[in-house]
Amino acid sequence: MALRGRRTGRPTGLFRRWALRLWASPTTLIGLALGLLLVPCGARMRIVDGVIEIAALRHAPRRRWPFAAITFGHVIVGTHAQELQRLRAHERVHVRQCERWGPLFLPAYLLAGAWQRMRGRDAYWDNPFEVEARRLGGQEV
Repeated sequence: MALRGRRTGRPTGLFRRWALRLWASPTTLIGLALGLLLVPCGARMRIVDGVIEIAALRHAPRRRWPFAAITFGHVIVGTHAQELQRLRAHERVHVRQCERWGPLFLPAYLLAGAWQRMRGRDAYWDNPFEVEARRLGGQEV
């Protein structure tokens, strides 16, 4: 069985997908742990295009959460199913970022936000990870 494509010398699709999943798995495990904690509270889990989506609530929350959706590797936790659908493209950019950065994603994301804050900018809106997710996820503002 060949693990490399004939012409490109790059890993084949299946091998590459599993390598990316393994590289992102430490962050994915955090998302799975969070999801398992939410299931007894009524959260719903489903797999959409290879990513686990967890709707924490069945309806829109009465109180505002600090996020509408958050990504941990190949797990996306959203306040409810409508938010997961609305933000799917944006959060998928974060999934690809997790695949690129692996276990360094969360520290890199937090440091990028801290750097923006130290420069007098907004830690979330000016974070390069969020800027990329808004741009590639079709939410450029």
